[in-house]
Amino acid sequence: MAVLDQIQPKEVFRFFEEMSQIPHGTFDTKRISDYCVEFARERGLDYTQDAVNNIIIRKPGTEGYENSEPVIIQGHLDMVCEKRPESNHDFSKDPLELYVEDGFVKAKDTTLGGDDCIAVAMAMAVLDSKDIPHPPIEAVFTVDEEVGMGGANAIDLASLKGRKLLNIDSDVEGILTTGCAGGYRFETTIPVTRVKKSGTLVEIKVHGLLGGHSGAEIHKQRGNAHKMMGRLLNLISLEVPVSLVSVCGGAKDNVIAMESTAKLIADAKDAAKICEMAEEMRKTWEYEFMGDEPTFKVDTAVTENETADVCDEDSTGRVISYITICPNGVQGFARKLENLVETSLNLGVIVTEDACVKCCSLVRSSVESHKQRLKEELGQCAKLVNAQTEVINEYPAWQYNPDSEIRQVMESTYKEMFGKDPVVSAVHAGLECGLFLGKRPDLDCVSFGPTMHDIHSFNERIDIASTERMWNYLKAVLAKLK
Repeated sequence: MAVLDQIQPKEVFRFFEEMSQIPHGTFDTKRISDYCVEFARERGLDYTQDAVNNIIIRKPGTEGYENSEPVIIQGHLDMVCEKRPESNHDFSKDPLELYVEDGFVKAKDTTLGGDDCIAVAMAMAVLDSKDIPHPPIEAVFTVDEEVGMGGANAIDLASLKGRKLLNIDSDVEGILTTGCAGGYRFETTIPVTRVKKSGTLVEIKVHGLLGGHSGAEIHKQRGNAHKMMGRLLNLISLEVPVSLVSVCGGAKDNVIAMESTAKLIADAKDAAKICEMAEEMRKTWEYEFMGDEPTFKVDTAVTENETADVCDEDSTGRVISYITICPNGVQGFARKLENLVETSLNLGVIVTEDACVKCCSLVRSSVESHKQRLKEELGQCAKLVNAQTEVINEYPAWQYNPDSEIRQVMESTYKEMFGKDPVVSAVHAGLECGLFLGKRPDLDCVSFGPTMHDIHSFNERIDIASTERMWNYLKAVLAKLK
């Protein structure tokens, strides 16, 4: 049974709920892409689906708008897949369990996918409509935005006739985003040598942190479980001889790490000392967070008489050193835009394999030279521990356009509807507009959207009333583009 059929705007939430029943995590977008194809076929709309599952759907302008310049409405099909540790949800096959609470749409124990299926749902509602005045529409739905913007990298924009692009991938109502940071993934591979060792196995788990979007929420100083783990392991190694079995955690480089787990082999006489140090560090963090991380925990478990293939002394030291010294968090604020983060990075994922430990950071900056500076800093950290590095999925920043025609229309329409000026700003998160402008420098882009909270985490929720207002706003903007 439909859960959202009693909330407004019904025509938007109808498609949002349909998509929530289709698994659509990053790199798992074939099914939802095919759903878009079927949507277009049922309505007799022209469409293209490319080799990576990007979709473009075209609809003619309504009466009186037939010869108007086409407008591009754009969003991405993939979602970040995060869930509570105790959840059994399988993102590869299970539908999301939506529910409504306190004016918000939420998903039980998982991310919601409001980022960015709300954009696709709004575009579909326009494409499906019979009574919304609008110019010709070119709806562009990309894939794999959340990890490297692969869809935007691959898409061919040559067939698009429109120049004005409405990106619905912002998460604060009343803000018109007119610029964004560029970025890249920086992967560090630390080679390790294994030896067999017997002793007491101590497992340490830092978890229960709030996490969040590594661009939009990096300035909130939320705890990064990996950096916390590095700090704790460094302190332990200075006091007690330990051998690292593994350290791991985090599923996405664009999510502030909520959980990190390390396994150590130590002498039996030192196990209690390690657990005591973990508890003392937990108290220190509790003091430092001042209540901002109310649910974080540090758990330890001890198993005696274990034998494991551990990292030798040199490898253990190098891994702990890198996690401890690699930069993380806000590196600078914009000098001309108040309270906007200019440069940051997030150590989001650590994976231990037999022969190496891999650490992945997502770097963001709206200043190209600072992007390059962090390559150098991370590279020097890696060099100190004899690690290899790779830069992946680099994408450009989107620079503010003072002559934007679509921004002027959206500013005036917003003021007419809501009696106040919108905030015109840039965002520290990466948006696909930067990549599109790299392919089509003539594009005129603005990003907006309804208010969402805690995106990229299992607390993600979308404001229902805000969604209705932004839906009405989209319709009003389209009506102005005659």
